[in-house]
Amino acid sequence: MVVVMAPDATDEDIAAVVARVESVGGEAFVSKGLVRTIIGLVGDIDSFHHLNLRTFKGVADVHRISDPYKLVSRQHHPDRSTVWVGRGSQVPIGPDTFTLIAGPCAVESRDQALEAAQMARSAGATLLRGGAFKPRTSPYAFQGLGVAGLEILADVGAATGLPVVTEVVDTRDVPVVAEYADLLQVGTRNMANIGLLQAVGTSGKPVLLKRGMTATIEEWLMAAEYVAQRGNLDIVLCERGIRTFEPAYRNTLDISAVPAVQAASHLPVVVDPSHAAGRKDLVVPLARAAIAVGADGVLVDVHPHPEVALCDGPQALVGTELRDLATAVRRLPPVVGRLDAASVVRTH
Repeated sequence: MVVVMAPDATDEDIAAVVARVESVGGEAFVSKGLVRTIIGLVGDIDSFHHLNLRTFKGVADVHRISDPYKLVSRQHHPDRSTVWVGRGSQVPIGPDTFTLIAGPCAVESRDQALEAAQMARSAGATLLRGGAFKPRTSPYAFQGLGVAGLEILADVGAATGLPVVTEVVDTRDVPVVAEYADLLQVGTRNMANIGLLQAVGTSGKPVLLKRGMTATIEEWLMAAEYVAQRGNLDIVLCERGIRTFEPAYRNTLDISAVPAVQAASHLPVVVDPSHAAGRKDLVVPLARAAIAVGADGVLVDVHPHPEVALCDGPQALVGTELRDLATAVRRLPPVVGRLDAASVVRTH
């Protein structure tokens, strides 16, 4: 069982709930976030029902949950959630819209990032992705520009009117990344980095959580639970392919994960066909499949000169492939009942 406290709940309100639960032999685990405090209850559920916790001062709601991922489950939140991203203008990612997130895999220079952002916007993107910190398999590969890359992303995002999505790879970097970015990405290699999940959960910014390359759906949702437990329910899940025995492409895109996760969790689910395929000729077909299966958005790499890209050039879209993506994003979402996210952007 979970007790959700109101944003204005005091420490005394929280203590009163904990004391009442402990008075009947239960345990109460308090998780304080920037937005709300959540109290997880362990013990005899039937005895908790007689406590009338909903009547306690400062209590917003009480939920009985059987899924191990209590806060992100649809059992207590049957309606799917929309996450709004941005500071001034806010872009939706959720069940009624389709959101294209696009940009360079890595920020290499101001000119490259600006040109890629303009390409992304022309294709219909409403969010700009770009890597300033790059966790690479090889320690000798390009690791990103760091804070300088964040500054470029923020400037380019402001120039093009696109809120910024970027990855954070170290707990120590969460404050500085949150200063520049509108949506914090936790990559596949860090899906099980508990400290990082908890840190982004208290960052005050929405989180994009990629599925680990060998993670089950339950493990993925449990990772999201770590973020939610810190009071942050603004989480977007990203299916980016899982590692299998097939060597014809980088990863196997688990397209069935999209409806499966949407049935289990209220969180939005987007798909990254670029990192699943690792080949630009597969990106658009996989993006079409993602739209058809009900994904709330797609995340793709674009680059003005992929032949000289410092990171993942073979999967970056340009020219014909980018035009094909723009056509798919324009034509297919209405067929499955989705609005273009750009049409419902709100001013905060």
